Amino acid sequence: MSLKIVVIGTGFGRHTVAPAFESLGCDVDLVSPRDARAVREAVAAPCDLVSIHSPPFLHCEHVRLAVGHGRSVLCDKPFGCNATEAREMLELASASGVMHFLNFEFRCDPLRAKMKELLDAGAIGKPRHLSSSMFMSRGRKAPHGWLFEKDKGGGWIGAFASHQVDLLHWLFGEIETVSCLPRIDVVARPGRGDAGGQLHDATAEDALTAWFRLKNGVTASIDTACSAAVNLPAQIVLFGSEGALQLSHNAELVLMRPEQDPERFPVARDENPLGAAQERWLAKVCEAVKTRRQIAPDFTTGLACAGILDAMRTGGSITSPR
Repeated sequence: MSLKIVVIGTGFGRHTVAPAFESLGCDVDLVSPRDARAVREAVAAPCDLVSIHSPPFLHCEHVRLAVGHGRSVLCDKPFGCNATEAREMLELASASGVMHFLNFEFRCDPLRAKMKELLDAGAIGKPRHLSSSMFMSRGRKAPHGWLFEKDKGGGWIGAFASHQVDLLHWLFGEIETVSCLPRIDVVARPGRGDAGGQLHDATAEDALTAWFRLKNGVTASIDTACSAAVNLPAQIVLFGSEGALQLSHNAELVLMRPEQDPERFPVARDENPLGAAQERWLAKVCEAVKTRRQIAPDFTTGLACAGILDAMRTGGSITSPR
């Protein structure tokens, strides 16, 4: 059975999500999130799923519309601008009985999946600490837009750290406390097509350092920036009582244990890891829609993440909301 999918989004939605759905044999209707009439008409027409990849400040509006028509809905992260909006979207979906999914597609990355498999199998003993770092320079020359505006849900916390927070939830469970130092490395940027060198002040962070303690006692740290001077390879290292797992971006997963040679796992990598992970996740979503079986990550997952992101944006230390 071919599914009819409405994809709202002309950035990530157009270039990654829509092609992934099409490769799965779906009939895709792609609409711009800024064209309110087109969005209304597309969602009102018969469809099996509304896949929302609009900017965060439009998530609530588009989820309300999809749920109002009784559509199953997939929403991208960071799932609205804050936990208040995330809670509203979860309550709307739950009250209407529609199926709902959250786009944490990196759970379907083969290296991360293998890391979780080895962790769950006890390969490194009891987990102790996870360290994650990723620095990229692409954001240094990016034009000003919603991504750099705090009141529109922009910022590197939502754009990137949301995936790392979900990784912690997925691997270890509930985050108990968080502390964060967000910062703005590029404080002003020209807008798209601006003449005369006009600059716009950035109000949302493009870098951060954060620390976490999980309910099971595991600690974690994230150090990342999107406007760094140079690119540095992303890395995740998970330390346990009996060894460590090192995941290098687009490369390999290595298991290291005392007095043993490193064990390298031949996880096949894709030419486009992001697109491949997205396609794997959407395949699961499509199957869930066909069989009417709710799967995670879903809006409940999104709300749990949104509460942590709110704490990170304020730079404070709080206990995770229930």
